[in-house]
Amino acid sequence: MQRLVGTVSRGIRCPIIREGDNLAEIISQSVLEASESEGFSMRDRDVIGITESIVARSQGNYATVDDIADDVSRKFGDSTVGVIFPILSRNRFAICLKGIAKGARKVVIMLSYPSDEVGNELVPLDLIEKAGVNPYSDVLTEEKFRELFGVIRHPFTGMDYIQYYGDVVRECGKEVEIVFANHPQDILLFTDAVLACDIHTRQHTKKVLRESGARIVYGLDDILREPCSRGYNEKYGLLGSNKATEDKIKLFPHDCTPMLYDIQERIFRATGKKVEVMVYGDGAFKDPQGKIWELADPQVSPCHTDGLAGTPNELKLKYLADNDFANLSGEELRQAISEKIKAKGSNLVGNMASEGTTPRQLTDLLGSLMDLTSGSGDKGTPVVLVQGYFDNYTSES
Repeated sequence: MQRLVGTVSRGIRCPIIREGDNLAEIISQSVLEASESEGFSMRDRDVIGITESIVARSQGNYATVDDIADDVSRKFGDSTVGVIFPILSRNRFAICLKGIAKGARKVVIMLSYPSDEVGNELVPLDLIEKAGVNPYSDVLTEEKFRELFGVIRHPFTGMDYIQYYGDVVRECGKEVEIVFANHPQDILLFTDAVLACDIHTRQHTKKVLRESGARIVYGLDDILREPCSRGYNEKYGLLGSNKATEDKIKLFPHDCTPMLYDIQERIFRATGKKVEVMVYGDGAFKDPQGKIWELADPQVSPCHTDGLAGTPNELKLKYLADNDFANLSGEELRQAISEKIKAKGSNLVGNMASEGTTPRQLTDLLGSLMDLTSGSGDKGTPVVLVQGYFDNYTSES
């Protein structure tokens, strides 16, 4: 009979993970115990998602503020470092800034405005327009910004990030200057040694800086990229890191693909079902009230099994109902749509019946679902099992 339930996303409770734990064993056992406890069966193409934080924790992928400082000092020498386009975040960036400041002679922070890269608002656009400021061309000093806009606190955290970031640097005993601009090359008015702190636009930013004559150009993805102390990420460096303690960060996990296939094999041995497995971080979605784009990690999924590569290949049911089969209803309509789905090709690009079906990477879609399921607080479900994601209207139980 036709399956009456589609996609189901379950948060799976696990023990608290510590460095050195056998994550493949713990996760496989937790999923299997949940299946037995809750009375559901594993199926082929179920997807197990693991939050990046427990992977990095089991790896012991941590670094200290001094580790950051040492790498910044090696790369920039005795330079004034221009820190451009950082996001406004106590958890994501402030502790990195502490390490950067300790490794630099002086810091010039250039903030984008009216908001940062992920949508944290520094100043409302209405006030920008009222002041007659053009954010596409005007470079503002901190004094000018305060004169125009005063103190503006983040609506969620209550932080005055301008004061906060300045204090972080000053508390390290270093001089700091804060300016506001939106073109990478504007930092060259203050220094020719630049650390690009944007996430998704970092390659363009570094390219513009080099073409504009910057002497030293690195990004956050270049800091702690090689083994240094214990913590590093060979692809993303400091990107994707989170505050662990006042003097330590947890980095994005590395070398996690073998663990995923270990989990896949363990589940197959226990159930005979081939599941897919992925590591996920931030979801890729935007909050309509806070205007914050959630994705502060460099990507949603740093690693996944091969079966999760690619994008969806789906038809839009409402398009078929309103167009191709507008004259049908009831069982006749169900049969017609079912036959259309069964006959669909492997590539629906350009097919109007697939318009609006979100042609994003499967791992981005699944990771967003998993991030919302697991939450970021005290739910205690760092593993998520998604079932039925690859089902369609014709799937049978």
